[in-house]
Amino acid sequence: MKKPSIWLCIISLLFLHKLSAQSTDAEIDSLALRKEKKRKKPVTLRAGTDLYHLGRSQVDTDFSGMEWVVDLNLTNNLYVALEFGSEQRTIQSEQINFSPKGSYLKAGIDYNMYANWKGMDNQVYIGFRLGSSAFETNVNNYILYTTQHFFEQSPISSGYATGLKADLTAQWFEAVAGVKAALFKNVYLGFSLRLNVLINESKTADFDNLYIPGFNKVTDENIFGIGFNYTLTYALPFRFEKKTKTP
Repeated sequence: MKKPSIWLCIISLLFLHKLSAQSTDAEIDSLALRKEKKRKKPVTLRAGTDLYHLGRSQVDTDFSGMEWVVDLNLTNNLYVALEFGSEQRTIQSEQINFSPKGSYLKAGIDYNMYANWKGMDNQVYIGFRLGSSAFETNVNNYILYTTQHFFEQSPISSGYATGLKADLTAQWFEAVAGVKAALFKNVYLGFSLRLNVLINESKTADFDNLYIPGFNKVTDENIFGIGFNYTLTYALPFRFEKKTKTP
């Protein structure tokens, strides 16, 4: 046999051996991933705050608010979620200046669609919330609508439709989509978008709700709204898996 043929045969055998080793490694990695998916995730309570509310309260003198977020995994990918907070604002909306103030609570479910590799704990999720708010609105002043602008109008700050509108409530549904990424061990940064659908609201005879804490802006003859949040949370596992001793 000629030497080139011998070397070609040796190289072919080495190449086949390398492919076989890579295939075995891939099978091991795939098996490890399947085992990781089947492994029961420890029950973990994750709690934190919304950075948007926190940051805006520091820079906007017309806004004060805080939101707390909590979630708990029921399975590896299913989470029950809770959000609660309070807001106080002063808003100039067209010809009306008003100040809504109140608190809200949201509860729902998140489902994680992201397949984590071993050692990872990130989320790309969809879910929903049922929200409820108890609030009040103070109408500070307003300018009467007119098509004649010959005389400059002064804001009306007393009398009809001004003053406090108390004991208001609202309920709504939210469709949620978001992500949560682990920054460090047990520390997560998250972002979510919300599509809100107003289900029910109470209002006074002389003033419609223009803003609902937790729901955001309300427009005439439109039950839809949008929202978002940026969260920083910390995970507290309170049931750990038993470590098996290796011989």
